[in-house]
Amino acid sequence: MKHIITSLLLFFITACSQQESSPLAPRQPAPPAYGDSLVEGTIGEPSTLIPILASDSASHSVAALIYNGLVKYDKNLNLVGDLAERWDISADGLVITFHLRRGVKWHDGHDFTSRDVLYTYRTMINPKTPTPYAEDFLQVRTAEAPDQFTVRVTYDRPFAPALASWGVNIVPAHLLEGKDITKSELARRPVGTGPYRFAEWLPGQRVVLDSNHDYFEGRPYIDRCIYRIIPDTSTMYMELKAGGLDMMNLTPVQFQRQTTTRWFLERFNKYRYPVPTYTYLGYNLKRPLFSDKRVRQAITCAINKDELVSGVLFGLGQVCHVPFQPATWANNPSVKPFPYNPAMALRLLADAGWKSRNADGILVKDGKPFQFTIITNQGNDQRIKSAQIIQYRLKKIGIDVKIRVLEWSSMLTNYIDRKNFDVVLMGWNISQDPDQYDIWHSSKTGVKELNFISYSNKEVDRLLEEGRGTFDREKRRAAYFRMQEIIAEEQPYTFLYVPDALPVVSARFRGIEPAPAGIGHNFIKWYVPLQEQISAR
Repeated sequence: MKHIITSLLLFFITACSQQESSPLAPRQPAPPAYGDSLVEGTIGEPSTLIPILASDSASHSVAALIYNGLVKYDKNLNLVGDLAERWDISADGLVITFHLRRGVKWHDGHDFTSRDVLYTYRTMINPKTPTPYAEDFLQVRTAEAPDQFTVRVTYDRPFAPALASWGVNIVPAHLLEGKDITKSELARRPVGTGPYRFAEWLPGQRVVLDSNHDYFEGRPYIDRCIYRIIPDTSTMYMELKAGGLDMMNLTPVQFQRQTTTRWFLERFNKYRYPVPTYTYLGYNLKRPLFSDKRVRQAITCAINKDELVSGVLFGLGQVCHVPFQPATWANNPSVKPFPYNPAMALRLLADAGWKSRNADGILVKDGKPFQFTIITNQGNDQRIKSAQIIQYRLKKIGIDVKIRVLEWSSMLTNYIDRKNFDVVLMGWNISQDPDQYDIWHSSKTGVKELNFISYSNKEVDRLLEEGRGTFDREKRRAAYFRMQEIIAEEQPYTFLYVPDALPVVSARFRGIEPAPAGIGHNFIKWYVPLQEQISAR
């Protein structure tokens, strides 16, 4: 999906050193072979496998193997065809004509046609569809299908993310037309066009996918993908070592200290690379406690971000101050961050009326102590440890913080969607276009939408509209630079850090090709030599 939030990675992302990414005893070359299963550990369970309704990474990671969009990013982060074989763009950039692949089948055997694309588009713009991704498609003036394998979309004005937005997963019209998509059985038993077919979902345990032997890009070598839901990363790591998993994302302490033995490196390949992701504290701006920007600024000043990078990430990441990836064209390097400065934090709080303290040393205003709760998700050690360090630092300046760790789907449904929180400690995955309309625009604060902190700033709204409303990169850059200055000043989020990706994969899997897009871009080419396959999983 394109707009969970958006930025870009134009610099080359490399895997970690040869020592870390290769076993000490290299496996012998062997030809590709079909068969075997890959068992991956995941801390979160999908909320739905209808991707246009999902806003969580657990859902999208599974759905990515089941569905396709019209376009996708290749290993070098260039847009290439997916369900669209090719496309034409008019000279003014307002009309895109997609020429669809012929012969593509849905997993139930029905033909994929332009009908499916138009259905997906119409569902996206339907106000009754609870999707956070509608805004891109509301920019389309008309969408039409001259024939079964052609789709033409026309825009009223320039829309910079137009082509990339059609990376949206296309859903099957023949199974959904005339029905309420929110009540469809496809949420639990999806039907797509992708390299893997849905096989099984045991709630709280696993999701199983089988390879699509008729996939239009070729049959995947790995026959089965099993996502095991293990909410605790320590338990997950023990399962990895015991042979119950083939793949997981390591925590920094696991990467640096627990996976350096010869035994481990002979059995697993470790990878490290920057990813378009950041972790943040998000303030519920509907709560009076956070309505004064000086309070938010003070909290930022009280948090030592370098301490988080060294103590939580073990140096495997970097500090961030704005919602854009460092060293990318839309990132403003001139933004002045609020420094770690507890004395400044106390001055800002005093200016906001927080001057007195109670017997416990907690700041008090109008008889009420300064206290709030940070919520974060179960199973993510980095976030939990970050919350604990932040709790410690804020106690030092007289703020009482409680931490509540919640199961992922419950946190989304009962807290985020209902705006039933003080502060969230979460992360955003970032796409390649820097348009961030869905996160920051004041019109995107509804149920299931992504501006769930209720941020509103008229100038930011205007800059977001300017940034997406031109194809001129320099004009876009100017809009995004100014937007970052405002957000850095107002601190609706305290931006914390950009972590590195730290996946580990069993060494019996071959064909893995680290690239700017990470390691999963060529997953259908991964394989296990016949003599190393495990028959029963």
